[in-house]
Amino acid sequence: MRMNESFDDPKAAQDTVRRYERTLSHDEAAFFDLEEFEVIIDHYVTTGAFEQAQQACETALGQYPFSTELLVDRAQISAMRGDFAEAERQIANVASRDPDNADVAVTRGIIATQQSEYETAVRYFQAALERFPDREDIHFNLGLAYQSWHKYKSAARHYKHSLRLQPDNETTVQELLNCLETSQRLPEHEEFFTRFTDDDPYSAVAWYNLGQYYYRLEKYEEAASSFDYAIIIEADFHDAHHWLADTFVCQQEYVKAVAEFELSYPPNEPTDEALCNIGECYEKLRDWAQARQYYRKALELNPEMDEAWFGQGVLLQEQERPYEALHFFRKAVELYAESSEYWAALGAAENQVGNIVSALEAYEKATEVAPDDATGWVSWSAILYEQGHYEEATDLLQHAVDLHPHEAHFHYMRCAYQLAAGRLREAYQELETALTLNFEQHTLLFDYFPDLKNNAALLRLIEQFRK
Repeated sequence: MRMNESFDDPKAAQDTVRRYERTLSHDEAAFFDLEEFEVIIDHYVTTGAFEQAQQACETALGQYPFSTELLVDRAQISAMRGDFAEAERQIANVASRDPDNADVAVTRGIIATQQSEYETAVRYFQAALERFPDREDIHFNLGLAYQSWHKYKSAARHYKHSLRLQPDNETTVQELLNCLETSQRLPEHEEFFTRFTDDDPYSAVAWYNLGQYYYRLEKYEEAASSFDYAIIIEADFHDAHHWLADTFVCQQEYVKAVAEFELSYPPNEPTDEALCNIGECYEKLRDWAQARQYYRKALELNPEMDEAWFGQGVLLQEQERPYEALHFFRKAVELYAESSEYWAALGAAENQVGNIVSALEAYEKATEVAPDDATGWVSWSAILYEQGHYEEATDLLQHAVDLHPHEAHFHYMRCAYQLAAGRLREAYQELETALTLNFEQHTLLFDYFPDLKNNAALLRLIEQFRK
């Protein structure tokens, strides 16, 4: 999408979107001028809400049927929704009306990017850029094409150019940071972000972007200071309050985080995300009543918010009420089955109440969703071990060892499983590996498996490594 005046005043843009959404919720006729419709469409495209963007575009075309800008928007939205034939048909119609329109090349570049034809996309964008070298949206789309092509250095160059032309676009900031992080070039770009605050010390957006940069580097003190400056300049900068709150969470300053999350939305207009975040802060503070109250408030706004269902399950699990927790964990995985954390929590609760088969099924799902997460493999193997299935437990734990070969903890566990399975030679080899990696952790063997304190051969081997 072409970036436009909508980003010059983010607060005004938010107000316009809210006014539009109120007309929809009350089934009223929506009358907005062309620029306002562009603001609304940009908002939905930027947030990835393409169905809503399509609806807003059709409503706008009902009022402004001959607007080339809206016809281009519609073609680009079709491309983003994956309807490439329709997108090409629509942009061909624009080209027949206005053959010199640079947005024709831009839109065809977007279609090519969506179809993973990156070289073709770059050619279209560069052709448009030759005619309009200072259009920030063309640089942004070139950045996206190069990023999708895994050419991160070229992508970053165009994102930076786009930001110099339009520093208020948060999406560009996020994509630039993603590129720099992926290519491990983040630390060397401090000067790029500080230059904006040096050039305009009273720019809330410049300080906000600098805060985002420091947050990615896990420099939380600097990030908090930057977000704080943004808020001093613009007190109702809700996104800055949100990120300052997130920064406090990373510093385990949960009371401060709650105060900032409460300022991360307009008065009396809380978001489900903010309420859920506040609930999680109270959870960390072990204030169960407040935590549950905020999770429930989040669900009142959005009954399908999986994080709030999961949060309530965690609360009950922390209070040793696994039977009650089960309902909430099951609802969380029903709403979002792609979370290994949800499946693992469900597995733990099922195991606690004695539903062994369900627990094993949950851990199996956790490993299917996230095979590179050792947690699911370890927990799954532990249940099998407890049930006497030593061979299966040993084989499963190998996945965790493969993922983290230098984690002594997993080698100690595998040693115990192999001892139980009667695979003594392999067990002692595993123990030697574990002792070499971290001798001090050998006590874990006896914490998890107290009977091993009576294994003389095991104790002798440990003593040899002590010397």
